[in-house]
Amino acid sequence: MTPAAPASPLDLLRRVFGYPDFRGAQERIIDRVIAGGDALVLMPTGGGKSLCFQIPALVRPGTGIVVSPLIALMQDQVDALHQLGLRAAFLNSSLKAGEARAVEQGLVAGQFDLLYVAPERLLSERFLALLDQSRVALFAIDEAHCVSQWGHDFRPDYIQLNLLHERWPQIPRIALTATADGLTRQEIVERLGLGEAEQFVSSFNRPNIRYRVVQKDQPRRQLLHFLRQEHVGDSGIVYCLSRRGVEETTDFLRAEGLRALPYHAGLPAETRRQNQAAFLRDDQVIMVATIAFGMGIDKPDVRFVAHLDLPKSVEGYYQETGRAGRDGLPANAWLAYGLADMVTLRHFIDSSEAEERFKRVEHHRLNAMLGFCETIACRRQVLLNYFGEEQARPCGNCDTCLEPVQTWDGTQAARKALSCIFRTGMRFGANYLIEVLLGKDNPRIKSFGHDRVSTFGIGQELSADEWKSVYRQLVAAGLVTVDLAGHGGLQLTEQSRPVLRGEREVRLRRDPSARGRGAGGRAAEGRSSGGRQERERRKSGFEGDLEATSLWERLRALRLALAQEQNLPPYVIFGDITLRELVQYRPRNLEEMSCISGIGAVKRERYGEAFLAALAAHAAEHGYPANWRPA
Repeated sequence: MTPAAPASPLDLLRRVFGYPDFRGAQERIIDRVIAGGDALVLMPTGGGKSLCFQIPALVRPGTGIVVSPLIALMQDQVDALHQLGLRAAFLNSSLKAGEARAVEQGLVAGQFDLLYVAPERLLSERFLALLDQSRVALFAIDEAHCVSQWGHDFRPDYIQLNLLHERWPQIPRIALTATADGLTRQEIVERLGLGEAEQFVSSFNRPNIRYRVVQKDQPRRQLLHFLRQEHVGDSGIVYCLSRRGVEETTDFLRAEGLRALPYHAGLPAETRRQNQAAFLRDDQVIMVATIAFGMGIDKPDVRFVAHLDLPKSVEGYYQETGRAGRDGLPANAWLAYGLADMVTLRHFIDSSEAEERFKRVEHHRLNAMLGFCETIACRRQVLLNYFGEEQARPCGNCDTCLEPVQTWDGTQAARKALSCIFRTGMRFGANYLIEVLLGKDNPRIKSFGHDRVSTFGIGQELSADEWKSVYRQLVAAGLVTVDLAGHGGLQLTEQSRPVLRGEREVRLRRDPSARGRGAGGRAAEGRSSGGRQERERRKSGFEGDLEATSLWERLRALRLALAQEQNLPPYVIFGDITLRELVQYRPRNLEEMSCISGIGAVKRERYGEAFLAALAAHAAEHGYPANWRPA
């Protein structure tokens, strides 16, 4: 149901999308595009980017063309628009020839409000000719960071999208991304010809996400502990660096009784499609994936994103963790990493065929990621600072805020660790060096004569795990590097000289005891997001209120049934925020239901009576009068 007459953006927001007011810069962005101006929008996942081009496409005459690299997700995006009563379609290689022709004819005939197009299809001469015959309201370039060769999701086809401006300079363009550091942002502007575009940079802060980093110690067991303590029955994503890691982690979780599905580029396309569809449409699915999965995921109720390996950059980490908690409800970002991760990623960079400038940038980004992991400050402040944003106060919702990290004077330990590297010839890894420091009776140590060096046995005041922490932090601080050309031995850098000479103090973070925090690095009960009551609060939002929780489950069951009838993800019917407001406010008629967030006119007409009936049945079962509402 497209509005018959021009309507104001606010009217469309309320009547079609069911939201009372715009958030942040949405209204200014929409006004800019409606007026015909270009815009570059950096807005965090869940911040409402889609509205910034959907509403202008409804106001301006013609069809809004949305460029998206996500063929597998276009169907879900179009389904969601159909639920709002909007005329939407997609055009990509998944369509049969006859289906594609019908969409093309519909475009020329002006039958769509929005058309999603894959970049390779859009850039074909056939489609460009169709655009010449059509009335285009705007071009929206979603996931615009894909244009950047410095970015983490580079798509070569995106580089050619400046053609849109060259061929149709009068049609406004809006480029959108959830994250881009300064270098990536600059390249987006240059490659897309957005020099005159107004830039709208929203806060990168996602206050509902709790950030947590743990040091690896049987990481899959740590992950299992985290899931069982805090995310029983929740949907989430587990990222692994390699395909092998994905397969082994999936098998491990399945053996523990969890519903886990793999996703990586080595799987058949149909398997990837089926697994992604199951993740989007079902509850309680854990997707174990490489970074090939996730960009543009619209599922709002992902309650956690876990990393079993160190991400390559803060930008990539932010993008991936941003897939959690899109609905604004509490979510977790959990990361396990260790010294081996640093070695692996640095090897990837140094062994690549990229030019030296690119390698320097990638090393800088990796070092920033290590700094995030090793910080003793508020993690959110470090994360925001990377994107040029300052937060005056610690967030109170990350592990370093909830349990402030203790530091210790590690100067003498650092000197011993560095000296041991030097005395053994700078060609051995951390595990061997630790055995030397601990004075282990090891035939290999004796064969090299390292039982006679001055550092043999001088480190018995620390445990093996504590020495691992020391070496990890020395690498992260740039005092030690890894010989990637050889066998991964640790080597001293120039920065280590002042420490060895006693001219520089070294303060180290004291890693929390795994025994004291639980295998998953969980903070004490009541201070983290763990515990049964906290899980109930996250799931229903009505902690300790059994009556409200039972209604919540009734409404979720109704939503699921309606979604299954139409082969849709449940969140396309109503999001969790909408269900919570239904439980909280208990509307008694369709007019009162119009005040519930996320229920526009079409959804109210389609589903209103069914949900009102569920509310009434619940009230009757509990003996409440017809006009009863919770206090």
